[in-house]
Amino acid sequence: MNPILIASIIAIYFAVLITISIITGRNADNDTFFRGNKQSPWYIVSIGMIGASLSGVTFISVPGWVGSTGMTYMQMVMGYFLGYLVIAHILLPLYYRLNLTSIYSYLEDRFGFWSYKSGAILFLLSRTIGAAARLYLVANVLQLTIFDSFNVPFEATVLVTILLIWLYTFKGGIKTIIWTDTLQTLFMLLSVGITVVVITKSMNLSFGGMISTIAESDFSSVFVFDDWASKQHFIKQFFSGAFITIVMTGLDQDMMQKNLTCRNLKDAQKNMHWYGFSFVPVNLLFLSLGVLLYTFAINQGIAIPENADDLFPIIATKGYLPPIVGIFFILGLVAAAYSSADSALTSLTTSFSVDIIGLKSKSEKKAKQIRFLVHIGFSFLLAMVILLFRVFNNDSIISTIFNLAGYTYGPLLGLYAFGLFTSLKVKDYWVPLVAIVAPVITGILDYNSIEWFGGAMGFEKLILNGLITFAGLIIITRWTKD
Repeated sequence: MNPILIASIIAIYFAVLITISIITGRNADNDTFFRGNKQSPWYIVSIGMIGASLSGVTFISVPGWVGSTGMTYMQMVMGYFLGYLVIAHILLPLYYRLNLTSIYSYLEDRFGFWSYKSGAILFLLSRTIGAAARLYLVANVLQLTIFDSFNVPFEATVLVTILLIWLYTFKGGIKTIIWTDTLQTLFMLLSVGITVVVITKSMNLSFGGMISTIAESDFSSVFVFDDWASKQHFIKQFFSGAFITIVMTGLDQDMMQKNLTCRNLKDAQKNMHWYGFSFVPVNLLFLSLGVLLYTFAINQGIAIPENADDLFPIIATKGYLPPIVGIFFILGLVAAAYSSADSALTSLTTSFSVDIIGLKSKSEKKAKQIRFLVHIGFSFLLAMVILLFRVFNNDSIISTIFNLAGYTYGPLLGLYAFGLFTSLKVKDYWVPLVAIVAPVITGILDYNSIEWFGGAMGFEKLILNGLITFAGLIIITRWTKD
């Protein structure tokens, strides 16, 4: 692939994003940055949230998973939909009733200062690591496809990657993100769709033939009911999917900040219903692409890479398909990674400004200055974390980091469940200890699960983490008649 051509296309792509940011950032104030002036059309929010949910890692990994787990990921996707219903009808009414800017403000109202700060810090830690890992992936791809050809060092690639996000988010914030994420979602889905069409034609298949090929493939299995020890067992995957959605969407400032820009609760619920429903066909499309990629590789005698994540990039960019596939692969990857990372940077700025610094008591001018500096600060922090990944020089660290980041959501799940479903109060100053101990106990159980329980733990450890947190909160409860 021609690096100059790719660089030119990406430059045009970001010129469009920056143009959108100029339009949406006119007369922007702090309410614009944090809440989009609560004027976002719900259907635009819904489309953009798809891209924010499907990061660059997902863009590459979901098709690759087909080789080891078939299409069993759909069991988790089914659970996602249940989680979206819980968010729409339990969490969103709470957030809109309290008129929140940061969703962690609820914890202060419900429990107190230390619970509030614990929730915010858990989010800041997890989202910083997750966003940096996603950007590390796209920076690597840009380095290999463009910047290596011009002898540009990786450090410069990272700075360019972060600078581009900062340029189109620093002024309009979440209002800009709502519209840029919508465009990036469309690019990502277009990339996958074009790849599916081209591979289908390359194998001389009609539309019906493509459906038959996918359905009859050894990679097309969806349900696992007969092996409880398997991480892919239906019960484990379905309920893990539901709880992952509740915590990583409903208890995540990044995702909820978009919902809170809708005009009212009814619109926000519409957004969540349609977003949840669309997640099923979107993920089915990704998994179908995975089946076609493996089938194409086998038919063409292409060696299946040891790392399944490499299959899609190899077939898309190494000349096995027409150049148009490679071009849209790069665009789709960049769109997927940036649609997740840009909203992460905005939500990190929001949470730190509102939850940690506290802007409520500041004047509009002072709050804007603080927000601007925080936005720059998190941009540099993300760059530093990305470079740390590079120092370790081990791509497997990304999956390890994501796994560790997942532990931070367990305490949030326990805190919100305790707050919503009990009327008890806790000794607030003990909450940070519970938020630390619960993931530690979960990690010990996870590490020894095969020896102690006869099977490896999967995503269900999130539920366990939440239950341990809930139990810890009961222990530090103080009964009250209030």
